[in-house]
Amino acid sequence: MRHKSVDYVFALLRLGIGWIFLWAFLDKVFALGFSTQPGKGWLSGFSPTEGFLKFATKGPFAELYQSLAGIAVVDWLFMLGLLLIGLAFMLGMGMRIATYSGVLMYAFMYTAGFIPPEHNPFLDEHIMFPLLMIGLNMMHAGRVWGLGAWWSKTQLVKKFPIFE
Repeated sequence: MRHKSVDYVFALLRLGIGWIFLWAFLDKVFALGFSTQPGKGWLSGFSPTEGFLKFATKGPFAELYQSLAGIAVVDWLFMLGLLLIGLAFMLGMGMRIATYSGVLMYAFMYTAGFIPPEHNPFLDEHIMFPLLMIGLNMMHAGRVWGLGAWWSKTQLVKKFPIFE
């Protein structure tokens, strides 16, 4: 039996991961001046993926990712992914599917810049954050300071466990 303080650490990590995704969504929508320059947000008609996909992709998959730059469906999938993964982790519900989606999103981001990471020849946040997300899901971190305990008892989740 683990100590209750461990659950609080897991809950804080879950909230942190959720905020990373949700903040990326908000910054790209409203161009808050962090990763997205002011005036160049999605609401202003700019593509949230075009700059990265067109100019920052490297390695053997660069041409594939560059061909996706500025496509509306890609923008919508990316932005919905950021929003829904962020909300799922912040609320502590739907974490299983959010974890799978987050791992897939990080895999895409890792292969988009498929060169050794800048500060370490193998390991970076594109590998560590998915591992953290998997661990938080396995530890049911959404049940502390979140709606996960309630959500797991709903008929939807009982019928479709992927939504837990």
